Amino acid sequence: MISCVAAFIVLASVSNAQFAASSTRVTLRDGLRSDLNDYLAKRALAEHISALSLSVSLPGAPSTINVAVGRTQFGGRGSVVTPQNLYQIGSNTKAFTAVALLQLEAEGKLSIDQTVGKWLPQYPAWRTVSIRRLLNMTSDIPTYDDVFSMLAAYAAHPTRRWTADQLVRVVYPKVKPNAGWLYSNTAYILSQMIIERATGDTYTSQINKRFINNPALGLRSTYYQPHLYPASVTSQMVSGYFFSNDPDNAGLAPLLGKDVRNFSVSWAQGAGGIVSSPQDVTRWSRALYEGPLLPAKQRRELMTLVSQATGKPIAAATAKEHGFGLGVGQLFTPQTGLFWFYEGETLGYRMVYAYLPKSGAVVALGLNSQPPKKEDHVGQLMMAIFTRLRSAGKI
Repeated sequence: MISCVAAFIVLASVSNAQFAASSTRVTLRDGLRSDLNDYLAKRALAEHISALSLSVSLPGAPSTINVAVGRTQFGGRGSVVTPQNLYQIGSNTKAFTAVALLQLEAEGKLSIDQTVGKWLPQYPAWRTVSIRRLLNMTSDIPTYDDVFSMLAAYAAHPTRRWTADQLVRVVYPKVKPNAGWLYSNTAYILSQMIIERATGDTYTSQINKRFINNPALGLRSTYYQPHLYPASVTSQMVSGYFFSNDPDNAGLAPLLGKDVRNFSVSWAQGAGGIVSSPQDVTRWSRALYEGPLLPAKQRRELMTLVSQATGKPIAAATAKEHGFGLGVGQLFTPQTGLFWFYEGETLGYRMVYAYLPKSGAVVALGLNSQPPKKEDHVGQLMMAIFTRLRSAGKI
């Protein structure tokens, strides 16, 4: 339902010839626009997309390069997309949750090696699981959005408000022993609940105070609601389309082809509920890896990796082994070397970012659908964008 790191991982290592950047002498902005238009022309029907929006942040540049193509609704309807339009950012929300917990650790209010048993004793079956394991996906706790009955219940009432405890109870007290690395949205709902228990405050309030309303971060178009977004936000969003007929989404079949823009995000919350623009995602991503969000110890914890194949600690990703930290991912490709990334996905949106530490470039890309996994070619588009930037001497 939401993740996601898999699609970008699968496609980042394949040839990007289909969407290769042209060597024609054009401005960088025009070249990037051409790449987006080319992708939209080739992939609109297969992915059920009508909108693409890109932001590129380069070190020392006075401003970001922002490019958007398409229309806000599928089928040539709606208005022309602009860089100011908003998207659900899906599991990119997880980094906000992880950083909030790391900040609480730096403030002496908790340790990420403390357990679910200490903070959430109402779930004794998971009492030995540490916060660190929740955040790096080694908790062995299954994800609630793989359960057919939960998905069917959501599809029947997509404006229903789910509480955090209701989401957790979908899978409690189940575990998948020795699963290694297991992607779990349940783990991040538990993390959200620990933030609330440790602060005596709501998750919404903490995310707003620490990040969204923090003037040092400059997040001018980022919002979080635990349920329904108001019209003041949804009016800025492009329509988002659920278009996945993958077997694990069978419970959502009644929503196929539907615009989910006005549906509840209470099923995602601290695992994937934030709405933002690509430009704000580049600001957030740079702050995540370079800025004042975290002291040195906590940033090291954020970036300490486990293998997505085994769940075991690794020093860095390789071409064959992808890494996951605390709500952040790391990839290696021969074209780019090591870089940090995430592809966040909700029912109708994808938001991908990449931070390339060698050059300091940050790229964020929004699309307005969740297609079948086999049709998600966003990794190829990102590789074309990297090629374009490399040709311009920017990375």
